[in-house]
Amino acid sequence: MKRIGILTSGGDCQALNAAMRGVVKGLSHSVDDLEIYGFYDGYKGLIYGNYRLLTSSDFSGILTKGGTILGTSRQPFKLMRVPDENGLDKVEAMKHTYHKLNLDCLVILGGNGTQKTANLLREEGLNVIHLPKTIDNDIWGTDITFGFQSALNIATDTIDYIHTTAASHNRVFIVEIMGHKVGWLPLHAGIAGGADIILIPEIPYNINKVVEAIDKRTKQGKGFTILAVAEGAISKQDAKLSKKELKAKIKKSKYPSVSYEVAALVEEKTGREVRVTVPGHMQRGGSPCAFDRVLCTQLGAAAAQAILDEDYGCMIGMVNGRTERIPLEEVAGKLKTVDPDCQLIQEAKQIGICFGD
Repeated sequence: MKRIGILTSGGDCQALNAAMRGVVKGLSHSVDDLEIYGFYDGYKGLIYGNYRLLTSSDFSGILTKGGTILGTSRQPFKLMRVPDENGLDKVEAMKHTYHKLNLDCLVILGGNGTQKTANLLREEGLNVIHLPKTIDNDIWGTDITFGFQSALNIATDTIDYIHTTAASHNRVFIVEIMGHKVGWLPLHAGIAGGADIILIPEIPYNINKVVEAIDKRTKQGKGFTILAVAEGAISKQDAKLSKKELKAKIKKSKYPSVSYEVAALVEEKTGREVRVTVPGHMQRGGSPCAFDRVLCTQLGAAAAQAILDEDYGCMIGMVNGRTERIPLEEVAGKLKTVDPDCQLIQEAKQIGICFGD
C-alpha cells in the first residue's frame, strides 16, 4: 500500500493538473494498492485537514485542463511559524494531518515560497517531493518550470496583436508582462513578439535611454514602437532606494503600475501618444501548451519513480533536457534571476532591442 498526499500551492498556472496526472499515472502503473489524498487550497488544506481521497477518474481528461482541480492559495512562508488567529501551530497541524493519514510521501506543486515550506516540512521529518511550478521561471536548480511556456505563448500573442493596431495608429504601445522580481517572461515574450524596448527588473532603466530609442525609430521612419515592460521593472533612481523607501514611493504613486508611469514620462518627453495594455492574469489562464504537457508528464513520471525508490526531500527539475532529483536544501530560498550580461540579452541588443540601460 502506498499513501500519497498531493497539493498545489501559490499562484495558479496552466499545467498544474497535467503535472498531478503525471505523478498519479506514473504510480498507478507500478503500484497495485494506491491511495491518493488531495488537499484543497494548497497548504491551507494540509493545515486544516481539508482533503479527500481521489480516484483514477479525478485524473482522467485533465491533461489539457488549466488551473488546478484541487484549488490553491498563497500561504506566505514567513508566516508559517506564526500561529493563526485561533492560536493554531500551522507546522504542527500539517505534521498531524500527514501522520494521521499515514502518508508515505507528500507531493507539493508550487513556486519559490511553496518550495521553502516544502523544505521546512522536510526538516520536520516528512517525506516530500517538490515539482517546480511558476510562470516566472525563477526557481533555482531547474532549467525551466512548468507554466512558463504556456504563459510565454499568451504574452507573445498579446504583443503580436498589439503590433497591428500600433502600426495602424503610429502609436507607442506598452505591454505589461508579469514578472515582479525577475524578467524571464517579459524578456522571452519581448524577443518573440518583436518588441523594440524591453524593461526587466534586473536591468534598471534610464527613461532618457527609452526616449532615445523611440526617437531613433521615429527618425528611421518607423511610426510605432512597442515596449514589453515587466511589472517589476524599476528605474535607475528607484533602484537606489531602500526597500522601505521604495514601498513608500509606490504607495504614494498616482500610477497603478510602472507601465503607466513610463507611459506618462514618454508622453511628456516626446509628445507621442502612448497606450498601455495589461494582459494580467490572462497569462496564467487557459489550457497548457503542448510543451508544458510534455514537460509535466516527464516531471510527474520522474516524481513517481522517486517515490517508488523512496528517494525523498528533493525537487524534480529539468537539467540539460533530463529530469534530475535536486536536494531541496540546495535550492530552497534561491531565486533564479536573469543575468544582465547573459548571451540572450547581448544577442537581443545586437539586433537593436533597447533595455533602457
